[in-house]
Amino acid sequence: MPSVLNFLLQKKTALFLWFGLSFFAVIKQAFSHHYNNYLIYKFTFFNVIHQHNLYLPQPEHFLDVNHYGPLFALFIAPFVWLPDPVAVVLWVMFNAYILFVAINHLPLVNQHKIIILLLCAHELMTASFSVQFNPCMAAIILLSFILIRQKKDFWAACLIILGTFIKLYGIVGLAFFFFSDHKLKLILSLIFWSVAFFVLPMLLSSPAFIIQTYRDWLKVLIEKDAENAASVMQDISVMGLIRRIFHLPKISDGIVLLPALAVFGSSYLFIKKYNELPYQLLILSSTLLFTVLFSSGSESPTYIIAFAGVAIWFVNLPKPVTPLQIALLVFAFILTSLSPSDIFPKSIKNEYIVKYSLKALPCLLVWLTVIYETWTRNMKDQTEKTELAV
Repeated sequence: MPSVLNFLLQKKTALFLWFGLSFFAVIKQAFSHHYNNYLIYKFTFFNVIHQHNLYLPQPEHFLDVNHYGPLFALFIAPFVWLPDPVAVVLWVMFNAYILFVAINHLPLVNQHKIIILLLCAHELMTASFSVQFNPCMAAIILLSFILIRQKKDFWAACLIILGTFIKLYGIVGLAFFFFSDHKLKLILSLIFWSVAFFVLPMLLSSPAFIIQTYRDWLKVLIEKDAENAASVMQDISVMGLIRRIFHLPKISDGIVLLPALAVFGSSYLFIKKYNELPYQLLILSSTLLFTVLFSSGSESPTYIIAFAGVAIWFVNLPKPVTPLQIALLVFAFILTSLSPSDIFPKSIKNEYIVKYSLKALPCLLVWLTVIYETWTRNMKDQTEKTELAV
């Protein structure tokens, strides 16, 4: 058993699983031409160029509709000129690489980074199988945190606004505002990048069209939020858990979201802990989990964001780790990460896990644990040990 553990904790093993599982998933999709999400991304670019409404159905090109902002047209632009199967593979591997870079820059010892890669590799494969943007979004949130810690507020603001203008989730980077030593610079940088990214898509199109596109985007997001509660594959969230377990399909998101925001915000009451690295990592974990748990748009591939939060929570625990903490991690890995795989029989998967949004349950328990730890954990001793290790 120790030899197996030593093998798993080698960096080359982690890298093989991280990139290998995603490559396997996307190659399968590329050869079978199952990459509808990529086609949505691709035609975001062409619709901006030709000034076609980005949010209307285009069944001749793809199923479903686009839910990304016009700035995404520039983000996806380098891929759209390649043959679709090649572009799909490069897109997925680019997402995997960007998230790897973000994890590699976390203020953690190398062994902890390897553990995060190992814990998240299967969840990354789930996102890669769906050709999702979510690994990039997880990286954007992580890098926003990292850059603020590195006192690179201008570039942290760039990523926060970039993520917001692409998929709104990026706005959660503001959760790290209080860790900045240059708050005024950060605020001014946020304003600068908001203007820049608002205007930038106009270079591909026209000011009038892009302004109208932002109005259309707001409208389609409101409509999508209303549709999510009725979708089996969407709303894998705390709201979805409550709606489906207690048969309350019409319960308002606000009834759950407002108390959740208050609980999330309660972690910021401990101002003396702001400069302690373990506390900052707890806030990072809480932010990654909160982003997914309290979004009605969350689906299975979105959980690469949340599971990064689970992994960071685990490596940030004071040592020795308790059996209860290990049990919670194992529960999360099995029910959240492995549940979409063929390990689970379809009857269990469809009749229980999907039907009741149970993929969200372990992450909710981890999030509540993280919140409790921000209230109660003595950060000083752990900070000294962590900084020595780093």
